[in-house]
Amino acid sequence: MLATTEGGRTSLIVGPTSYRPNHNFFGPENRDMAIGLIDLLPGETLNPDEIRVLDLTFITWPEGELYPGRGWLIQEGARLVGRGEVIELLSSSGHAPP
Repeated sequence: MLATTEGGRTSLIVGPTSYRPNHNFFGPENRDMAIGLIDLLPGETLNPDEIRVLDLTFITWPEGELYPGRGWLIQEGARLVGRGEVIELLSSSGHAPP
């Protein structure tokens, strides 16, 4: 997550919640966003200026655009609040796809 001084969020996100920012794989001016969510457990927080490894569930994503090392922008509307990088792809069963 970006720091507040870099234009990121001004408040933390507290679980339990499904945080649903926009996931932009094609640059800041592109509006073809992926739909995904970050589930936080009760009492778990995600703070501005925090770097974390989190599981994301993408409901929709750009076909063929997800692979380890791929970066993307995390946005709330048009506002950039963070950056992400794919570390590993898991299927809905929790195992890496073939």
